[in-house]
Amino acid sequence: MEQQRERLINAPWPAVTLVATLIVCFLLESAAGIDAVSARLGFAPRDLALGVWQPLFTSLFLHGGWMHLLGNSAFALAFATPVARRMGEDASGGVVFFLFFLVCGVLANLGFAALDPRDTAPLVGASGAIAGLMGATSRLMIPGPRLAPFTSTPVIGMAASWILVNLLIALTPLAAPGAGHAIVAWQAHLAGYAAGLLLISPALRLLGRP
Repeated sequence: MEQQRERLINAPWPAVTLVATLIVCFLLESAAGIDAVSARLGFAPRDLALGVWQPLFTSLFLHGGWMHLLGNSAFALAFATPVARRMGEDASGGVVFFLFFLVCGVLANLGFAALDPRDTAPLVGASGAIAGLMGATSRLMIPGPRLAPFTSTPVIGMAASWILVNLLIALTPLAAPGAGHAIVAWQAHLAGYAAGLLLISPALRLLGRP
């Protein structure tokens, strides 16, 4: 009997599609001019006061450079994989996965804006949405079909580590790798993580996979 071949990339198609989308968007962004596209489609908190909402979404698919993109893509593949597997690789699972990614990213941007609503510097990158996937993953780190409780060791340990890392970033501002002089948006990281932590349960219930 012929053995079934192992897939070259052993990750569910929604996770692979997400990373491929980030790469394609960056190639288009580079062709059009990174600075020009970031200024137009990146999210600046002041946009909300002007009634401009589109950058809440478009900024998630922009990056400041190759290193910025590759770092986010690696984290996206790592944390999207368990979430996409749990949601399922059928059409409904894929749709809910991408909606989940977008919602976490938008809430991450809103969290960033809430702490500095007058900021005019455009924010770019998928890290806030990816932080949402990280938060969701922390609740999938126990055996069996149930989600890990908020008081479980995996959830508390991962959340504490993520909070500590981002507090260190807040106290010693670091530039995003490969993104020029753009500062790492720790506020978006924490808001996105909290969104993923809380929303994974209703997302799975929506799919009938509690």
